[in-house]
Order: sequence, then C-alpha cells, then structure tokens
Amino acid sequence: MNEVILEAKNVSKSFQKKGHDKFLAVDNISFKLNKAKTLGIVGESGSGKSTLARCIMGLYNDAEGEIIYKDIDILKADKRKLREIRRDIQMVFQDPYSSLNPRKTCKEIIASGIRNLLGERDKKKIDKKVLETMEICGLTKAHMDRYPHEFSGGQRQRISIARALAVDPQIIVADEPTSALDVSIQAQIINLLEQLQDDFGLGIIFISHDLSVVRHISDDLLVMKSGKLIEYGKSEDIFENPKDEYTVRLLDSVPGKTLAEYL
Repeated sequence: MNEVILEAKNVSKSFQKKGHDKFLAVDNISFKLNKAKTLGIVGESGSGKSTLARCIMGLYNDAEGEIIYKDIDILKADKRKLREIRRDIQMVFQDPYSSLNPRKTCKEIIASGIRNLLGERDKKKIDKKVLETMEICGLTKAHMDRYPHEFSGGQRQRISIARALAVDPQIIVADEPTSALDVSIQAQIINLLEQLQDDFGLGIIFISHDLSVVRHISDDLLVMKSGKLIEYGKSEDIFENPKDEYTVRLLDSVPGKTLAEYL
C-alpha cells in the first residue's frame, strides 16, 4: 500500500501587478505524493509549474489551500516549523550555475545545510558527511575545494543534488533539473535521481516540459495549463490514454530523438 507523505489540497497562488488585474498562476491544484515514488508535473512554459513548486517549499505566505506534510500545513507554518520542514523537503533548481554561490567551494556549498539545518558543528563530522554525499552523487575528494565555475554543467547539477541530499531529506522537488544540460548529461542526472530514490526511499516531485523524461521517471502525472489541473493520475494511464486534447497536443509535440533514448 502506498504511503502518502505530502498532500496538496486546493492550492492557489495569485499575483498582482500594478495597473493589472490579479493573475492566478496556480488555480485550485490538488495532488498526493507517495513515499519512494515520483510525481511528474508537466505543462508548457507559463503553466504554473514552478510557482506550484515554490508553494510546496513554503516560499509564498499568501498562497491559499493546504499542503500537508507530517500533519503540518506548509502554507500556514511559522518560521520555526518551516525550518524543520526544509530539512525534509529540499529543492534542486533548473540552472545549477545560478543556484550555487560562486564564492564558495563545493565543500562549503554542501556543508551549509549540514551546519544550518542539521545543526552539526564538528568540522570533522561535517567534512566526512560532505565527502560521503559527494561520492554518492558521483563527485570525488579532488572536487571539494573547487569553485562552481571550475565544473561542467552536469557536475554543477551533481553539486546541487548533493547539497540537497546532505541533510537527509524525505522529498526532493526538482524544478526542470535537466533542461540546462546536454542530452547525454541529462540522462546521467535522471539516472542519479532514480538511484537515490531506490537507495534512500525519496519522494520526488519532478517538474519538466520534456514528456519523454517524465514518462520514464514518473509514477504519477499532473498536467497543468494556465495554472489549472488538466489531468492527474497514474503516469502510464495518462500516456496510454490521455483524456484531454491539451495532453494529446503535449504528447504529439515530443521530438523524434528524445532524452529517453539515452536512459
């Protein structure tokens, strides 16, 4: 039986620009994430995928609805509770270069969460945890004292994943984590995420516009358009028998040579 570890109920988030009407970026979205499973969230650019990810991370204090984790509503949690939740829910961003501090070494970047979220102060224990996590993510001791600009795009994304993994999370929210990478490198990152899920029982929310990747990695699928939920259910069912014309168009737009061929 699947164990639900995160549940969103009727989540909405609007934005207001001066001189413009209120814009609903996320409109009444509900879903469940099961332990050690992957929920794929797909849609065209501007569909509200990344806004929904930021709601899950508790970055908007004016979002409506509920996002329940361990009986806590993330959207209504105070700073102390959010700090606790962020140990368990980590995010991997689209662009690994802009999401890493260029003035910090690989070791310092990964160690920051161990110090700030796990509260570890022993330098030897921190260094040991950093190295262990780096090696799990395909990096070596020789990489510890290098800066982000000294790495390739794929290596930088491995650092981002290691930073998230270092605090022993239960959930990783991956927002377009492969779109800035070459196709063969994208496949390596996807395979790494799948291996981490198998090894650590991670729940993964995988946001992408690449249907071929989502089909490969996702157990469940949520299709968004203009902030609204278009389809939601088992990934295999939706890919085999899409109910909505918008989903059909997305599937038809997958290019001939896709990332799936490298996986």
